Amino acid sequence: MNCQFITGENLLHLCEKHDLTIAEVMVRRECELSHRTADEVRAQMAERLAVMHSALEKGLTQAPRSVGGLVEGQGKRLNNLPSPLMGGQAAYAAAAAMAIAEVNAAMGRIIAAPTAGSCGVLPGALFSAARSFGFDDAALVEALFVSAAVGLLIQTNATVSGAEGGCQAEVGAASAMAAAALTFLQGGSAGASLSAAALALQNLMGLVCDPVAGLVEVPCVNRNSIGAVNALLSADIVLSGTGVMIPFDETVDAMYAVGCSLSPALRESAQGGIAATPTAKAAEKSIFAAEQYIPEGLGR
Repeated sequence: MNCQFITGENLLHLCEKHDLTIAEVMVRRECELSHRTADEVRAQMAERLAVMHSALEKGLTQAPRSVGGLVEGQGKRLNNLPSPLMGGQAAYAAAAAMAIAEVNAAMGRIIAAPTAGSCGVLPGALFSAARSFGFDDAALVEALFVSAAVGLLIQTNATVSGAEGGCQAEVGAASAMAAAALTFLQGGSAGASLSAAALALQNLMGLVCDPVAGLVEVPCVNRNSIGAVNALLSADIVLSGTGVMIPFDETVDAMYAVGCSLSPALRESAQGGIAATPTAKAAEKSIFAAEQYIPEGLGR
């Protein structure tokens, strides 16, 4: 069978026609493209999951300091908060997402999901669900294939680049991927997964990319936590039976249109938003004035 798809509607048609989950369609697609077996494809995804887990452990235990020095140990501190207002599962998702994003900011090893700047959202949400509901690694691997399908659709029909579409295209896409994966883990249908993805993307529509000093640190790390919590909420809303008015494909198109309409100052250039505030500019001047800022192994 041909498991190629370019829209969410195509994907749902394949799931219905062949009685497959989104994960199964995505695995078969990868097998067709790479000429590998399903076991080999899943084994590779399991390796990706292991890297995500290692990044989480490093972020929560070592609290690495970012290259620019703007963030350090935020995920660990949030994880140690005795009584989080948003409750244990959401707080852990946020802390895990922040911790992994901090590993990225410290030049550590992560999995771009879909980008390095949004790398904490998906694993933060998934590891939080696993912690609360006991999902094993095999279930998380299948969920990653669901998220991959959503990421593929967004990249095919819009963008996952902050420089092209703002942070809505990075953290927003990551949150949509996570929402779909969470819905799948909780037994939701393929249609429900795409509805959750649509809602997550709608909730972050228009989010600009305004990194202080041009570094993936502030507000990027905190926005990873927002993306993870948004995914939990979006999945819960859909699983409760509440419908989503605007379907996934139309939402992706709208996101891309919004991204294209954003000023270049709000698309990763560090020229607008909070990156243009006096405090941010002072921090930028301080960071780049120091010769020792250049990370080891990197030249000008």
